Amino acid sequence: MKFVHISFRFEYIDHVERILDAEGIGDYVCYPMVAGKDIDGKHFGTQVFPGSVTVCQALVEDARIETLLARLQAFRKQKTAHAHMRVAVMSVEYILGSGDGLQEE
Repeated sequence: MKFVHISFRFEYIDHVERILDAEGIGDYVCYPMVAGKDIDGKHFGTQVFPGSVTVCQALVEDARIETLLARLQAFRKQKTAHAHMRVAVMSVEYILGSGDGLQEE
């Protein structure tokens, strides 16, 4: 199991959610319109620092990681504005939830 952290410009949330859905990843959380900084500088949702960042996070089965990353990479390459997307993939050691108790991965 992997933990995937995706940050991108807020206006592309529909595109990213479609990618997650297409990969069968229906259990994720998104934090829309948060303050952040990327290659173009700060995005705090103000006139001085316009724009915002969205963060989506999901637990993803190992078997789905490669195709998910390929789809996200293809999205990044579509337009220069998409190049702001950053994706981090981390190994999961334990999961607590759904009444299953603490599970070692």
